[in-house]
Amino acid sequence: MTTSKPHRRPPAKRPPTAVPARAPAPAPVETHGMVAVQIATAEIIGRVLGGKNLDRELSEALSKNNNLSVNERQAVHSISFDVLRHYGLLNAQLDVLLSQPLTDTQVRFLLLVALAQLQFSKVAVHMVVDNAVNAAVAMGFARAKGLTNAVLRNYLRSPEKFERERFKDPVAVFDHPRWWCAKLEAEYPAHYKEIMHSARARPPMHLRVNRRRTSVAAYLALLAESGIAAQAMTGEAIRLELPVPVTALPKFSEGWVSVQDLGAQQAAALLDLKDGMRVLDACAAPGGKSAHILECRDVTLTALDSDKVRIKRVSDNFSRLYLHGTVKHADAAMLDQWWDKQLFDRILLDVPCSGSGVTRRHPDIKWIRRETDIKRFSVAQQRLLIATWNSLQVGGKLLYVTCSVFREENQDVIAAFIAAEPSARRLALSQPLARGIGHPVGQNAHIDQIDEALLLPDEVHDGFYFALLEKVALKLDVAAA
Repeated sequence: MTTSKPHRRPPAKRPPTAVPARAPAPAPVETHGMVAVQIATAEIIGRVLGGKNLDRELSEALSKNNNLSVNERQAVHSISFDVLRHYGLLNAQLDVLLSQPLTDTQVRFLLLVALAQLQFSKVAVHMVVDNAVNAAVAMGFARAKGLTNAVLRNYLRSPEKFERERFKDPVAVFDHPRWWCAKLEAEYPAHYKEIMHSARARPPMHLRVNRRRTSVAAYLALLAESGIAAQAMTGEAIRLELPVPVTALPKFSEGWVSVQDLGAQQAAALLDLKDGMRVLDACAAPGGKSAHILECRDVTLTALDSDKVRIKRVSDNFSRLYLHGTVKHADAAMLDQWWDKQLFDRILLDVPCSGSGVTRRHPDIKWIRRETDIKRFSVAQQRLLIATWNSLQVGGKLLYVTCSVFREENQDVIAAFIAAEPSARRLALSQPLARGIGHPVGQNAHIDQIDEALLLPDEVHDGFYFALLEKVALKLDVAAA
């Protein structure tokens, strides 16, 4: 899927700034507790805004800062997400609070962290301010002590002056880059505000019950025994009232359940699987959809991914869930490197994409992506679609999936492929896109029978696009023959 595939972009250029100089020999300050949390988070934010992947930066930073307690590690994670979910607003607030540009971006990142804490955490405000001042010293910016204290206290004196409604810039209002705001407004004039508002929310936590190990009803009872409130959704899905660590989920390590968004869980049923089929998951990592396929039917499955690191997670997921499939590190578009010439009955093509439908789970995406990336993704998506189509047998079906809401990666890719490939026929989608789930698009109004499905991100699920294609036999031109 498209959960989001790892991404890295060159650092965005910032205008020159004028700075408090780094102190050559700062007084030693112990970096523990909140000081250590603020410093670690500021460093993570700096690297992410420089173009690196949030999940990987969090993992690396937390592995290096092994002196942090469990609560402190959770705080680094939570604050990092808050800063990036609200970066447009926080950045605009800081610009107003500063009387002149900052010389060092690390101080700016620290101030963004502290502003996020003041607005989105429950920590006492004096602790946030006092520790941020100490953090500035510990980072080597002793001359920025006064600035740090003044900026944060000025915010606290009149927080109402910095409310979102006071800003006119769409970047501050919607917490998305300007080009992204304009693109969504043009493509979804009736829904663009909802889409961007959803990206600031904390996402719901859905589970997928492994039907080979237990049932939805039995697992709901197990959750109730553990004091975890939950409700059944469609298929094998369960929604938790409040997110919990996977370590709190009963029988998680024994493979009874997985964490997977409700939208992502629609893919396996849309493939129209039957026992005995040969199935390809062409862009499989981290393996959630592959595992769901194997939980649903007795099929021969090949799971590919071009990411050498992430492909291991597919194998790990299979092991935990007691599932068996062939896992290969390969680029699905390079058929000669992995394909044994045996045609597939079903192909799940969950292509790498912008991830514009999952930004609440991956808020770094909004600030790393460039508008030119969308065209680059659509070219790669066409390449994968054309190549994998050659490995599909006549009568077979291919499900094209993205976690994007941009037309260039969805409807436009499918329309161009069908126009160029005479053996491709679009099929109507039916269940499990149940009534009330998402926003269907296509020529038919009835949600149980639509040509394609776009699930716009909302309080129920993330954003996904689905299109199902069948490979038909070509009629020979007898006259020409």
